[in-house]
Amino acid sequence: MITSIEILFEHPDFVVINKPCNLAVQNEAHQSGILPILCKQLKVEQLWLVHRLDKVTSGILVLAKHPQAAANFGHMFEQKQIEKFYLAISTKKPKKKQGAVKGGMKKVRDGKWMLNSSNTNVAISQFFSFSLSAGIRMFLVKPLTGKTHQIRVALKSIGSPILGDELYKGDSSDRTYLHAYYLRFTYQNQPICIHCAPTIGQAFISDQAITQIAELATPWALKWPHIRLPHAKHAE
Repeated sequence: MITSIEILFEHPDFVVINKPCNLAVQNEAHQSGILPILCKQLKVEQLWLVHRLDKVTSGILVLAKHPQAAANFGHMFEQKQIEKFYLAISTKKPKKKQGAVKGGMKKVRDGKWMLNSSNTNVAISQFFSFSLSAGIRMFLVKPLTGKTHQIRVALKSIGSPILGDELYKGDSSDRTYLHAYYLRFTYQNQPICIHCAPTIGQAFISDQAITQIAELATPWALKWPHIRLPHAKHAE
């Protein structure tokens, strides 16, 4: 049972944590959620979510300490002023080694989403992939929008469902291999860059993965092509 959460960065207006995988934000029937644990840990009555990670995803998560800070982050996300980078691992070879995935997100049965060619609820993700070993690839993903299951659906659409993500036909494993790795933004004229490498999951802590992650220490410096973004409000 988890009783404390790793704090990556704390500010008078917000806190940034390392979210454990397989832990929901709110309480569940048989497990406490992140918000109740963190409120108790920080000795505060309430925290405000400013974006979300799926239950199966680990890594960087921001929570505001008061409504005005939550509104500030809402504006920053809407204006695409926050850069996010994720790491993922797949056992399936992608249709292309790098590029972008763009499409409308449509909800289908069993809690799943799929991409289609519509201009409704458009999701855009850019990625690079790297070979770790025979049959194992690591992905560095930069989502330019923030839709539910966006990265999971994007990688499945290029033939590389995330390892452990059985909802999207990924191979069974000890966890779902998706991790929020880096966050970059400026808050009240203060540049903030938060880094959090994954530490849980055999495939994430293999020698090959650790070496590759070390080479991605400044993910924004890669040659990401410029993509025109839709003007729809950012929502995760």
